[in-house]
This record gives sequence, C-alpha cells and structure tokens, in this order.
Amino acid sequence: MRRILLASLLAATASIAGAASTPKEQLMAPPAGARHYTISSVAGKHGDIWSWTMPDGRVAYRMSMSLRGWVTETDELVTLAPDKRPAAIAIRGYTDSGDATENFDVDAGGVAHWKTAVDSGSAPFAARRYNTYGGPWLASEMDVNALVAAGDKGVDLLPTGHASIKIGQSMEIDGPQGKKTVKLAFITGYGFSPSPVWLDGDNRFFGNAGVVALLPEGYEANGPKLKDIQDKATADMVRDVAHGFLAPANRTPTLVDHVLMFDSVAGTYLPDRAVLISNGKVAAVGAAGSIKAPAGAVVIDGQGKTLLPGLWDSHQHVGDDWNLLQNLATGMTNYRSPGSLIEDALSIYKRRAAGDLLAPDGKISVIIDRKDPLAAQGALTVSSAAEAIAAVDKIKAAGLWGAKFYTSMNPAWIAPAAAEAHKLGLHVHGHVPAGMRPLDAVRAGYDEVTHINFIMMQAMPQEVVDKANTAARLEGPAKYGKDVDLDSPAMKAFYAELSKRGTIIDPTLTVWEPLMTSDGTALSPEYAPFADVAPPSVVRGWKIPGYPLFGGLTRDDFRKSFDKMVGLVGRLHQAGVRIVAGTDGYGLELVRELELYQQAGLTNAESLQTATIVPARMTGMDGRVGSIAPGKTADIILVDGDVSKDLTNLRHVRTVFLDGYRLDGAALRQASGLSGMPK
Repeated sequence: MRRILLASLLAATASIAGAASTPKEQLMAPPAGARHYTISSVAGKHGDIWSWTMPDGRVAYRMSMSLRGWVTETDELVTLAPDKRPAAIAIRGYTDSGDATENFDVDAGGVAHWKTAVDSGSAPFAARRYNTYGGPWLASEMDVNALVAAGDKGVDLLPTGHASIKIGQSMEIDGPQGKKTVKLAFITGYGFSPSPVWLDGDNRFFGNAGVVALLPEGYEANGPKLKDIQDKATADMVRDVAHGFLAPANRTPTLVDHVLMFDSVAGTYLPDRAVLISNGKVAAVGAAGSIKAPAGAVVIDGQGKTLLPGLWDSHQHVGDDWNLLQNLATGMTNYRSPGSLIEDALSIYKRRAAGDLLAPDGKISVIIDRKDPLAAQGALTVSSAAEAIAAVDKIKAAGLWGAKFYTSMNPAWIAPAAAEAHKLGLHVHGHVPAGMRPLDAVRAGYDEVTHINFIMMQAMPQEVVDKANTAARLEGPAKYGKDVDLDSPAMKAFYAELSKRGTIIDPTLTVWEPLMTSDGTALSPEYAPFADVAPPSVVRGWKIPGYPLFGGLTRDDFRKSFDKMVGLVGRLHQAGVRIVAGTDGYGLELVRELELYQQAGLTNAESLQTATIVPARMTGMDGRVGSIAPGKTADIILVDGDVSKDLTNLRHVRTVFLDGYRLDGAALRQASGLSGMPK
C-alpha cells in the first residue's frame, strides 16, 4: 500500500526521472477545487497531493514532493468497477527510486494484469484487490476505505497477501472547517507490524501522521498531536510483548559451554569456551568445562555455534517500537541513532528503563539544519549561528548524546555550533553541508562524517560540492566516482589527516549498493536472505530499479563508482581511520554492510569490530558493553554456525541476551513480523 503507508519516505535516497519516465510537464494538473493534502513535518512542508474526479468518472491523483532534495512527481488515474474495486490503474512519473510507471487492468475474462518497474504478473481478479507498488500516497485512501467496509474478514490482495483493519480511539482536532472527529486505526497485512492510519467521523480515510504527515490542507498543525496519540497506542501493544519476554524466568543464570567466542577487543575467535551469565552480567569466562553451572541455571550446548557481543547499528534512526523489537530479533543489542526527535528519544529511554519496551540500548543524536525547503524532516531548523548554538543547547538539556548537522546548514555556522557542542560534551557528526568538503567539516569540528558519498565529496568537482544539499550528493559520486584515483597523493593526505584527527566514518554502504548496482531484476543482497520470511508486500517494496541513469552513463558506470566507494572504505581503514557499521535502514542490512567491509579489505574480525567494540568506544559505552568479559552487561548473541568462517552466519540468531535476559530468537522473529530464520 503505497510502499507501506509512507514507511519508505524516511529512507528516500534518489530523485530524478529516467528516460522511460513521464516528465513532470506531461503529468496531469489538478483543477481548481481539487481536494488538497499536504506532506509536512516539524521542519516544514515537503509536498502536495491533489485528488479529483474526471468527467468520465475516473478518479485522479497528482503528487509533487521534494524531500531533502529528492523529488517525486507522479499522477494516477483509477477506473472503478461496479463493486468499487479499481479495475484499471495507470501511474506515471518518477519517484526517489526512478521510473514510477505502473499499469493494472482486468481483461474481459476477469483476469487481472499488472506491470511495474520491478515486476509483472497476472491472476484471477475475483474477490481480490490490487496492491499497488507505488503511486501518489493519497490513493491509498481507496484501500483503507475498502478495509473498513470489509470488516473482520479483511481483504485478499494481489499480487499476494491479506490485509485487515482495526478501528480504535477517537478524538477532536481543529481545522479550516472547525472541529472534526478523527479515529485512530491500525492496518495489518502490508508490513512487518500494524500500520497506523487516521479515519474521519464516517470511518473513511482522513490522513497519516508520523515524522512526516499526510493530512488535508489546513490540518497540518495537528500532525504532532496525532503522532503522539498513535505512538502511545503502539507503545501499549509493544508493552504487552515486552512484559512477556522480560519475565523473571528469562533472567535465571545461563551457562553457554563448548562455544566459539569472539573476543572483540583482541579481534580473535577463541574456540571451546564457557561463559556464565548471571544477574544481568557476564559472571565468568573460561575454558570449556571449567565453569560449574549454579543451581537452577539453563545450560546451552554451544557446539557448532558462535557467541558474540551483541551487534551495533551505528546508523539506526530509532523511533518505531516494532522496528526496535525486530532489531533485537536480528542480533542488535545496541545502536547509535544519528537523528531522532527529542520526544521520541526520551520516550524510548523512559519506557525501556521501565521494562515496557523491548529494545536495544544506545545513544541518540538530534539533527540540526538550516530553515530551508531542503531541510531534513524532523530537524531542529535554525536561521543563524546563534540559533544553531541554541539548538545544541536544547539537545544537551534533553540529556541526549550528539548533534548531527545537515546538508543545508550554512558552513559558517558549523564551527561555533560544534565548539558549543564540544564544550557541553556532545558528539558532533553529520552530512557535509553544501559548499564544504569533508575535510572542511572535520576541521570545523566534526568528530565523525556520515555516509560514504560525503567522504567521496573530497574528490568531487566544486559544482558538485556546492550543490550537495540536492541530488548532486548522489549523482556527483555516481558520475565521477569511477574515475577517482583513491591512491593519489591528495587522497592519501586526506586519509592521513582524518586518521591523525581521530575522525570516525559511518559509511552506510548498503544505502548506496541497491541504488547504484540494481537494475530491478533481483533483490539487493542486503534483503535477499529475508525474502522468504518477510511479508510479501515488504519484499515487493524492496525491489527497486536502481537510481535512474542520466547523462549518458550506464548501470556499469554506476557499479564501477560503487566499487570505488567500497575501495574508499578500505583505504580509510588502512590509514587507521575508525569505521563504524550502520545501515540507515531497517537494521536488517547490517550483516551485508559487514560483508562489504570484507570486500573492502577488512578481515572478518576487523569487520565485526566495526559493529561491536568500535561503536561501544565511540559512544563511551565500552566499559559495560561491546565485548564479552566478566563484569560487563550481558548484551550478547548466540548464533548457529561458525562466524569466523562466514559472517553471514550472524543472521542465524539462536538466542539474544539483553541486560542478561535470555530471549529466544525464534520468538523474537515471530513477534517482529519475520516468519522464520533468514537464509
């Protein structure tokens, strides 16, 4: 349903149309009086969607959005069958993932046919409803209304799946027409977890709220309030799950014996070890058979398994309770969020401490960006150096860990704001503002640079650097990256200075791999292992045609540029620059990120250190997590297989120890929307 009811937009990473896309000028223009929705966040307005009925009875939609410079321009025409199901759908234009062209129709024999940029197929239309791959988000209102009408029996979907809706609490909001009653509902069947949606007083679609909201024009101010209510409703659901896992019976002592253990500090694997976990801590570590299990302990035979410190995702924008639960299911016991809303961060900390939220533990930064149409959604937006400093003070006052600067920041504001952050003990990192190169940002006070494309900016032409708050931040490296000499004297001097300054790099290679290498014929390697255990609608959304080609470049050119990005990580590591592994995604991508580090030249153990001890040290948490040693918090994972021989065994999580609680991997997967062990 429109990429799972807006879920994908927070990871939007591309912008312009490919050659096959319908250009903006040829898309429909909304007539006067068309229904008007806006796309907005606390940072401002990001786009518009209109809907109207054509003279022939077809329903039309038009969407126009620029989210941090990534542009979507689409339209859609829907022909309704007598039973009000869409019998024909035509979508045109382009999105953050390229060509948006999609067509659906039903032939005279009652067979439905569809074709998108990533798939095509046919199936009997009887009693089923087509779930679009893309299209203007507002068109999902038809699906929501159909789910309401279907009641408890729900709706069977094409290409596959089943969805239903449950209506909950109501409230009043204010808008242009005065007070209006809206109702919170949750949809299941499209994603890993129930998706919130708001209905009007007649139980018809009203809008969506979240970090980014889709609401009728004039009702935007209600977005944060609606988000708060749906977050609390979600928290209630997740609280019940947490209480089930965090039961006293799951915190009895555990002895894991005869296991292969990863020593993250030394960067070695120790065979045939024994580890005793008790009272939330690692009580003892020794040779296999040397530790006696206390009375009432659970003893786990570790033969054929690997015991490791819990994994870190150092680029996990936490905020969704269900996603945090899924992170645990995939072995992540810690995270660093490089940008969350202050209220979301404080809620996570409070509920986790109370045992009402099953989630990894971590540190959180807040984004600061200049007030601008290209400002990051969810950012604290500022208009001067003084306001940037005040934003830093606000982050510190909230008790959070870091300040993340963004691409539209005035470069002149970075140094004073970074100085204030350092004075307050905050970590400074982020995207590199337009007009700056990464070395400029580091010299101005960055402790860390986020995303490998911004590191590649050091070698980009000035016209790319000057427009780095637009699509140029991807298109420049995609175009010129293949020709960069990673071993030139200038680049070697760059690496050396980063190393000398102690700069940390958060590459997020798995963001760029599908965009630059995919042609839409197969799932990206980061998601392929989960294809058989994730909901069908999610898997379909993972298929992307890759970033649209431009300027005579080929997909092979893009792949060569991505290879240079991978090589750049290797050169940084060789120069002594610290690397932390992050995904900027679900978190499911983490193991693939580590695989790419191996391709870059890091050893198996060095790759694994980027997701264990290195981020623990970066956040100052290494005194209690990041390694397995007596006295440390038992944030540990047990996986099937020998990780020293194959990092992909990290996906085979058998048991997660979180603050000493012994959590069954299979039960965690089921609770988080995964139907089984990934490949």
